[in-house]
Amino acid sequence: MNFSEIQAVIADMDGVLWRGNSPLPGLKELFAFLNSHRIPYTLATNNASKTVSQYVQKFARLGVEVEPNTIMTSSIATAMYLKNEIEPGSNVYVVGEDGLREAVRQAGFNILADASQPVTAVVAGMDSLFTYDKLKYATLLIRRGARFVGSNADLTLPSEEGLYPGTGSILAAIAAATDTKPTVIGKPERLMFDVAVQRMGSQPATTVMIGDRLETDILGAQRAGLKTILVTTGVDNQKTIPEKGVQPDLVLSGIDELVDVWQSQLG
Repeated sequence: MNFSEIQAVIADMDGVLWRGNSPLPGLKELFAFLNSHRIPYTLATNNASKTVSQYVQKFARLGVEVEPNTIMTSSIATAMYLKNEIEPGSNVYVVGEDGLREAVRQAGFNILADASQPVTAVVAGMDSLFTYDKLKYATLLIRRGARFVGSNADLTLPSEEGLYPGTGSILAAIAAATDTKPTVIGKPERLMFDVAVQRMGSQPATTVMIGDRLETDILGAQRAGLKTILVTTGVDNQKTIPEKGVQPDLVLSGIDELVDVWQSQLG
């Protein structure tokens, strides 16, 4: 990869910048490098559990200052999709945490607590407090005709302990109970990539995606025309590339190696 051609960066967070609450090696150095070279970046995550302000606070705890407009979550993308698809003020049932609920509410929709009233859509994201009742309400509402929308389809989520169940596992449970496949918004769908490129004023061919998951980060970026770097600090590695049939432009051990390689090319 010719790094002199790269003018903007999109980076995943979980498994790329940190695992759980632990920063990965090179975190501060990466942002110092991007800022010193005035390279715009977007931090794009499929994790719909946190709000933008919560992510800003997490970066601060890890010693990095980022602006809210650099963060793009699948919650934000899902809310954008709903605004284009259903009437403002519609009732929506949300399986998810603060990030998804706030994004849907700020988009002008009314979030219901159960299945006692009709809803236009059931929206599901990461929910560490997922219960049988939530599955039950989602099932009843979808079987009554509500749309089924998922913030992303990541089956797992990297953590300090290993891989946790992700949003895709929750979607699978709801899909099994309703015989209905969700409309998935996050990576590898193009919406998040296209919005990020537009925000940064860059071009796809000169923008690189840094991710840890082949079937979402890398495949989605390739569909959107971006360059791709897989870091092996999260889900995928060299062994899973032939298994999944997705080939990134470059494979590195982590963002610390990325900074070293990029700096060496620039001299």
